[in-house]
Amino acid sequence: MPVNSLASVHPLWLLAVSLAIGLLIGVERGWSRRDEEEGTRVAGVRTYALLGLLGGVAGLIAQHLGAVWLGATFVGVAAALVVAQVLRYRHTGDLGVTSLVAGLLTFSLGALASFEWVVPAVAGAVVTTLLLSYKPRLHAWLAHLRPEELQAALKLLLISLVLLPILPDRGYGPWEALNPYQIGWMVVLIAAISFVGYLSVKVAGARRGLLLTALAAGLVSSTALTLHFARLARVEAAPARLLAAGVLLACGTMFPRMFLVSAAVDWPLAQRLAGPLAAMAVAVYLAAAWQWWHTPRDTQTAERASEPYRQSPLELGSAFRFGVLLALIMLAAEALRRWWGETGVYLVAALSGISDVDAITLSLSRLAGEELALGVAAMGVVLAAVSNNLVKAGIAAAVSHGRIAVAVVLPLVVASALGVALAWWG
Repeated sequence: MPVNSLASVHPLWLLAVSLAIGLLIGVERGWSRRDEEEGTRVAGVRTYALLGLLGGVAGLIAQHLGAVWLGATFVGVAAALVVAQVLRYRHTGDLGVTSLVAGLLTFSLGALASFEWVVPAVAGAVVTTLLLSYKPRLHAWLAHLRPEELQAALKLLLISLVLLPILPDRGYGPWEALNPYQIGWMVVLIAAISFVGYLSVKVAGARRGLLLTALAAGLVSSTALTLHFARLARVEAAPARLLAAGVLLACGTMFPRMFLVSAAVDWPLAQRLAGPLAAMAVAVYLAAAWQWWHTPRDTQTAERASEPYRQSPLELGSAFRFGVLLALIMLAAEALRRWWGETGVYLVAALSGISDVDAITLSLSRLAGEELALGVAAMGVVLAAVSNNLVKAGIAAAVSHGRIAVAVVLPLVVASALGVALAWWG
């Protein structure tokens, strides 16, 4: 059964979609080659429109005569386009086959629409048109692509799409506290953050690039970002205020994320958490703004900030070290729970927050109101955030060799105290 199938749609409407697909791609092709001499183009607006319509007609006929008809029509279209491309090459010496591929894709998308796969067909046409129109930008980007950048991207794809999926998602070791998949996911995450940071600095400059990296990381893992920026801050010449602002921005973004997680599961709990989480977020964001405002805006500061990214686009070494650190924290948390026993939701929340806040937030949100009082659930979520704050404060102070200790630790401690107070009084 086709995805997004529009059952009972009249064939004329499907042919109209096929024609529109061809027109969309044809307009881009005609515009990009508008300066070429008439008769030298493989296809123009009308040809692409007809190719889309032909694909739609062939698809409708194939539904009655069988798939062989559609395959034969495709082969015929491909042969005609190849002949046209050969003739064009003899006339202009142009070896490009983009128009040939675009023509085949237009026919295929038109046929796809005729089988009522309208949404995927239209989406494919839009993406195709965008790719065709971005030719100058893509070529310019490739011209500035360094070999180490390409290698870094391939390494990131290797560990995230090849190695990570094969890791077992279950506990191993003492008390089955070590989960290889979770540890591997954090390794991939911090490696991705370093790569995103490199690209952000390269595209947006040092000041904006570092903060864009922090904001993006805060939506996923502020702990990983804290470790990464603290490592950068160890360099004596590094702009400590700018890196501290990035850490605080990522840490502050964690609180809205926790609110959204709880709101998606249990709205009454989210309302109970709104005050504490908002207070913590505002406190940390204000500290981040203060550090940002007092960061020197000279060229040398920007150069010092971006220097680590020029050296290596992907920091796999620090990513693997973070994985080892996470494994030790997970093991220690489970050991404490085993030795001290289950003393309640608060202890579990605090221990869980050492490594992750989303899991405990989701768990308590599911229990809130029925198996667990809203006040208890809210305090548990806040304690997880506080525990996570203290871990990040320790990472920032220790890994940076104290260079961003005061700037990061003090706001996180103040925010934690505000959150606990409001949750207790709420």
